[in-house]
Amino acid sequence: MQITRQADYALRAMLYLARLDEGERAATSRIAENQEIPPSFLAKIISQLSIAGLIHTSRGARGGVALAKDPEDISLLDVVEAIDGPFHLNECTHDPDVCSFGNNCPIHEVWCQAKAELVEKLRASTFDQLIEREKELRQ
Repeated sequence: MQITRQADYALRAMLYLARLDEGERAATSRIAENQEIPPSFLAKIISQLSIAGLIHTSRGARGGVALAKDPEDISLLDVVEAIDGPFHLNECTHDPDVCSFGNNCPIHEVWCQAKAELVEKLRASTFDQLIEREKELRQ
């Protein structure tokens, strides 16, 4: 299992924005360069994050991108789901009817438990925590 490259880029862009001072905005070109994200790819990501209500964008000389919420109010799950949609480890965790074994499958149980644990970990991991961890790693 692997998240998409687009979700990974979105997480990096959001971490970059979370590092900004309150009220500060960043140009998408600066984000793209600093985070090594292809600019055309970032434009699509920015659009999706904006639609999800995670960032604000504005044009013009004082324009740019900023978080729409405080870093402690944005989880990794919020970003991954904004880009990739609802999280599923396997089709059966979303719809048990796709499997001929249905809910009688012992593997189904494991997939559902693993999905629940991963979703909870991503939900509990916020951008303020990532920034604090980043500071610890630099010491």
